[in-house]
Amino acid sequence: MQILLTNDDGIYAPGIAALKQNIQDLGRVTVVAPDVEQSGVGHSITFSHPLRIRETYLDNEFIGYSVNGSPADCVKLAICAAMKNRPDIVISGINMGSNVGIHILYSGTVAAAVEAAIMGFPSIAISFEISGQYADIHSAAKVARGVIERIIAHKPPAGSLLNVNIPSIPPGQIKGIKITRQFAHDFKETFEKRIDPDKKAYYWLIGANKSVHHEEGTDISAVNEGYISITPLRYDLTDYHLHKNIEEWDWKGIVS
Repeated sequence: MQILLTNDDGIYAPGIAALKQNIQDLGRVTVVAPDVEQSGVGHSITFSHPLRIRETYLDNEFIGYSVNGSPADCVKLAICAAMKNRPDIVISGINMGSNVGIHILYSGTVAAAVEAAIMGFPSIAISFEISGQYADIHSAAKVARGVIERIIAHKPPAGSLLNVNIPSIPPGQIKGIKITRQFAHDFKETFEKRIDPDKKAYYWLIGANKSVHHEEGTDISAVNEGYISITPLRYDLTDYHLHKNIEEWDWKGIVS
């Protein structure tokens, strides 16, 4: 099995290293990831400068290929240039921090998996809701491996995307797995106003407390309750209900 592994935290991030270590016996793992952190870039792609891909080493050990671009760039380049064989599955993660609710749209981790799905490959995005109380990425990677192995065994269809979020508790305390939908409401994030040494104002985005949100059946509630959340996603953003309604509006006379 050919596995493409990428992320948005960068090729040197502990999450991608831990996940690679835990899944490398499932098949041939090729790592293609951003050369620097790309968190929050969403589904951006690079037009403004040439993309370069290079072999990358850590402590004299080859760890994969780094790209001076976004996570979506990495998937495109990996499949079109870096990999000799097309992947059977694309995995993005492990992201340090959950990707639930509206944050799915901002996430480079999810965007990489979306790009793979658009290109016709089954994909998995994996995130770990780290906290001050528990942040053991190696344990999370072992949990992720079990989830990945089970998904692969069921042979997900081409173009499918599963968004996996692991709660920030020890594996023995995880209650199970819930198949969820995306939490679709605002997190009520705020900006904190600060003053720089030149007495000029600047603003810093303050993350929302996601633990206070609850809606049964959603990704955020499952993680808050101590479950692994698995959400099947699609990149078609068409509002089909509104589409049907506006078809019935009177559009005559606007153009002749």
